[in-house]
Amino acid sequence: MAPRSLSFVLLLASYAVASNSSATVSASASAFSSSTPVTSSTSSTSSASTSTSGISTSVSTTSSMTSYLATETGPLTLSMSYYSFTPFPTPTLAPEPPVFPATDPLYPPPVSADPVIVPDFAPAWAAAYTKATSMISNFTIAQKVNITTGVGWANGLCVGNTPPVGNFPGLCLQDSPLGVRDTDLVTSFPAGITTASTWNRALMRARGLAIGQENRMKGVNVALGPMMNMGRIAQGGRNWEGFGADPFLSGETAYETILGLQAGGVQATAKHYINNEQEWKRTQESSNVDDRTEHEIYAQPFMRAVMAGVSSVMCSYNLVNDTYACNNNKTLNDMMKREFGFQGFIQSDWSATMNILSAVAGLDMTMPGDITFDSGTSYFGQNLTDLVMNGTVSMQRLDDMATRIIGAWYYLHQDEDYPNATVSAFDLYNPINQEVNAQSDHYLIVREIGAAGTVLLKNEGALPLDKPKSIVLVGSDAAPPVSGPNEYTDQGGDPSGILAMGWGSGTDNFTYLISPYEAIQARARVDQTSVFWNFDDWDLASAGNSVIGMETAIVFVNSDSGEGYITVDGNAGDRQNLSAWHQGDQLILAVAAQNNNTIVVTNSVGPLIIEPWVEHPNVTAIVWANLGGNEAGNAITDILYGAWNPSGKLPYTIAKSPTDYPAQLVTGGTAADILSINYTEGLFIDYRWFDAQNITPRYEFGFGLSYTTFEYSNLAIMTINPADSAQMDLVQNWEDGGATPIAQGSTTALWLHMPAYKVTFNVKNTGTLYGGEIPQLYIHHPLSAGEPPSVLKGFTNVEVSPGQTTSVSITLSRYDLSIWDVVRQGWAKPEGTITFSVGASSRDFRLSGTIPS
Repeated sequence: MAPRSLSFVLLLASYAVASNSSATVSASASAFSSSTPVTSSTSSTSSASTSTSGISTSVSTTSSMTSYLATETGPLTLSMSYYSFTPFPTPTLAPEPPVFPATDPLYPPPVSADPVIVPDFAPAWAAAYTKATSMISNFTIAQKVNITTGVGWANGLCVGNTPPVGNFPGLCLQDSPLGVRDTDLVTSFPAGITTASTWNRALMRARGLAIGQENRMKGVNVALGPMMNMGRIAQGGRNWEGFGADPFLSGETAYETILGLQAGGVQATAKHYINNEQEWKRTQESSNVDDRTEHEIYAQPFMRAVMAGVSSVMCSYNLVNDTYACNNNKTLNDMMKREFGFQGFIQSDWSATMNILSAVAGLDMTMPGDITFDSGTSYFGQNLTDLVMNGTVSMQRLDDMATRIIGAWYYLHQDEDYPNATVSAFDLYNPINQEVNAQSDHYLIVREIGAAGTVLLKNEGALPLDKPKSIVLVGSDAAPPVSGPNEYTDQGGDPSGILAMGWGSGTDNFTYLISPYEAIQARARVDQTSVFWNFDDWDLASAGNSVIGMETAIVFVNSDSGEGYITVDGNAGDRQNLSAWHQGDQLILAVAAQNNNTIVVTNSVGPLIIEPWVEHPNVTAIVWANLGGNEAGNAITDILYGAWNPSGKLPYTIAKSPTDYPAQLVTGGTAADILSINYTEGLFIDYRWFDAQNITPRYEFGFGLSYTTFEYSNLAIMTINPADSAQMDLVQNWEDGGATPIAQGSTTALWLHMPAYKVTFNVKNTGTLYGGEIPQLYIHHPLSAGEPPSVLKGFTNVEVSPGQTTSVSITLSRYDLSIWDVVRQGWAKPEGTITFSVGASSRDFRLSGTIPS
């Protein structure tokens, strides 16, 4: 059989002509190890909407909470053939400081509230590749394969391990996105959703740096985070690990997090690539997504991860348009490695490798190495060795895999006195877990982010508290957990106290946990306030009676979720509903019925439906505290008493009804079924749907109050002349309506992302307290572009004293104004006038302008 060029396979996979992500081909006979199953190819039943015009998007106008079952006929796979391989070209554009400076991942550009620098990591990658190529030059096929194959579940200290090969010591890969999992003496940082709620790049970067430093101190080579799947479904179990429901906010949070992580010395991992937005049947569901939606929504955070110089990308469990994500030519090779120009390595999620030819499709490392946990078999290992030896997988491709993995190790300078691993993920009582204390003073960052990521939703003069004579705390969420902060493995149980993180592999072990009960007591001692409490969620009569005559009643409620391998109270990862746990609605109503100054504090993994009590006249304030980590109680107390003036903004929409959201959880299915999850809402997720359908939310995306007020004025916009003469032809092509060329790194090209327009305006603090504001910029495309009415494309943060005015800037790139053209397979400026608004939320616009033509 003649060799089949990989580029030919990619052409077959193009989204421009079909929604399928790889060619439909039949398998041919080949010798396999008896432990390696051969998956048959079948036809696709994908019903994802696609556009051949480049502007139209299919949008359903109704939404239902009803779960339904729709199944695929089976996964598509590559055929057994002979696949030649040509390495992806490396970047050739020379660095051009100050906009495009050569950057080492250990020394990223300084953080800025208005970033204008596009770091060039290509020289650092080139140096790393040179060293990696030299190292593997004398390795055997088996040694190169060993670099790509994990040692198997629980066969090393870390949750994932690769073996030493020659002078390469192997890698320790370890969760989680909010800290170092399965070890002691580490920090439990605020969750991703809390970090996104700060809308503060400096805090995002600081958190990433601190997590990176702790990973390095524990000898972890590859941190398995950040998580950047979109909050498409409000009930999604792992939404709290990620950064919300908007691709721009998620992308910017991921970008700063990765710059911080790698500055700390650890390799970062962008996960879960891609379309892993629900937990139910995550290994047996096909996310059917049209090409434009994939590019503009779900891929954007991963694209920004590549621009941050990320070392690794983790492919996800699910299928994408009928092809498993870790076996998907289109998403792995064509989008990630060609279009984004990614130079690191792609690893599988744990046991997400579904086919031996995943190596051809773009997978570089299989984790944890075995097909299923403890199976002793592998799709790589001996099977990959055999396929290289018989020519099915080319030696050039194996070299590429090994070079990418070792190159990432050199790229982070982990060959230079890097610590040995001092974690023991499978034996928590191993003394090695306590050999290194990695916490430093990171509790300060935890507390600050916890406060900055808290959103004030309602305040009728109740806050900040000013030495109240009496306070009563109601609800178990105010209390310390009954059996200590780590009462459940991976936090996988019904919380008996303050909820400070969700459950699953995205957790770590609390060294300590401050509850509101402890923090408020400490403040009450200073203020000489009488404090009372009732932590029983179920005795409503007692709760109501306990608040009679109290100056202030604070009710604490929560809602939990997590990863699908743990089920808590019937919630199999994803939430069954959007109600507060432990009959929280009834608890609030019972207290509000007896106290006319009832403050509600929520610790939630995501949106809740709060209609039963939000407009109750006795509910005087609502504090949305998200998930605060170690210092959760202190951070909440800082908000309640005004030590931190609230500045957080919602990273998602809080609806009035669950059915107002455009996408719902898909459930059902037998053990053999592959569910169809059709992303029929297209570009219209979260606030974009609410705006397009004219649905009034309870609290819109980007909303958040302060204890002071702000006024916006003096809007201006100026064009920034390009400084990159080498790419002026591409700039002019874009200005003339042309699309980005189909080329290596086309989506991450400098000319597309360098500053193009600078928007300036003033923000004045018109209140009486010092405070911070988060100005947001939304683009309004012409109607013919087929875009949502408003699309977030910029934000910044300012701190202003009472009566003072500060000048603010938000810089836009050509990418920020572009849409994905599915016909030309590139980014293009839509025809017509593009306008923009600046304001305090997605529905609170204060200033408006027009992008110069």
